[in-house]
Amino acid sequence: MVRILHTADWHLGHTLAGFSREAEHRAALDALVEIAVREAVDAVVVAGDVFDALNPSAEAQTLYFDTLARLRAARPHAAIVVVAGNHDPAGRLEAPGGLYRLADVTVVGTIARRPEGPDLARHLVPVRDARGAVGAHVLAVPFPRVADLPPLDGEIAGSPVVAGVRALYGDLIARAKAAIGESPLVVTGHLHVAGGLESDGAERRILVGGEHAVPPDVFPRDAAYVALGHLHRPQAVGRETIRYCGSLFPLSKTESGYAHGITLVDVEGAAVSVRHVPLPRPIACLRVPARGALPAGEVEAALAGLGLADDLPAHERPFVWVTVAVEGPAVGLHAEIGELAERFPVRLAGLALERPAASGEAAPDAALAVRLAERAPAEVFREAYRARHGAEPTPAHEDAFATLLAMDEAEG
Repeated sequence: MVRILHTADWHLGHTLAGFSREAEHRAALDALVEIAVREAVDAVVVAGDVFDALNPSAEAQTLYFDTLARLRAARPHAAIVVVAGNHDPAGRLEAPGGLYRLADVTVVGTIARRPEGPDLARHLVPVRDARGAVGAHVLAVPFPRVADLPPLDGEIAGSPVVAGVRALYGDLIARAKAAIGESPLVVTGHLHVAGGLESDGAERRILVGGEHAVPPDVFPRDAAYVALGHLHRPQAVGRETIRYCGSLFPLSKTESGYAHGITLVDVEGAAVSVRHVPLPRPIACLRVPARGALPAGEVEAALAGLGLADDLPAHERPFVWVTVAVEGPAVGLHAEIGELAERFPVRLAGLALERPAASGEAAPDAALAVRLAERAPAEVFREAYRARHGAEPTPAHEDAFATLLAMDEAEG
């Protein structure tokens, strides 16, 4: 039996409302290394989005390499496999190849090919138990970029992008199975699989060509386990052995209620068992109020009611999302709530304004679809202002918008 730790979507370098998440990342990765030791894992698979940006900071890269070094020291025999996600700089992730080889770490940013097809030596990694016996193999497949998809011949039924992804996985898995025989195969993926629940405002719709998701049957049933990254909610898709492990901690308001963590996968021949292990929440992520909205005049009392210690260090202060009920214009309300939050040991992560629906208001799908290019900019501005503030823009606002529009037209 071999045990695999499946993690993904670290998003090192992520900030929230301008606040660094580095302290949270360090705490979460400390916990991840502790789990790897406690659970005596034989492999660690990172299924993409190691970094939050294509140009990660020096601090983010240092934390990444330090974590790999700690995992290697903690589990000397374990396979460590990292694949690139859509947020990652694929080439830069692969660049320290010589150092990775010294540390016996496999990092795959792009599909490696030879004239005869994919280079399995770059993508297929054996997983050995503590005695050295091979108990499974990992097929490391990164986020499928345009250049990674194979050419397709003949007429394609349905989406050519989905067909390309299906062909890519079909070819890689067939070659891998031919090479390893009956050994269980664990496949990685960083993409949206249809049926997976998204986190509003957190994950990009990423498949090339404008496509959004691939069906679960892209992954054949003879794959023992599919370790997915991209969606931040821990969940199975299609079948129990196709799983997103989720991110390390909340990266947006939508994610504040998730049981963030890692997934442990035990593989013994044809038998596979899956266990999600929650990680301790490094910093509290709170909604004020917990449900619904409250008047602006009650926000101060609600923040005081959190009962937080005034001497909390800045990096330990909880993130707070505030929802305020408004009926009229809300000009200046964002600044007002921001100043109010600064009096308390919290970090204001976001402010949402909730308005009562107007009587007789048409349903969103009742309006005729109109292309943005067919509408006058001033009309779009007035509509956006009304939606945001619940009132008509003043002449001063109209003049300011007209000035900005004229400047934009003069520049372009």
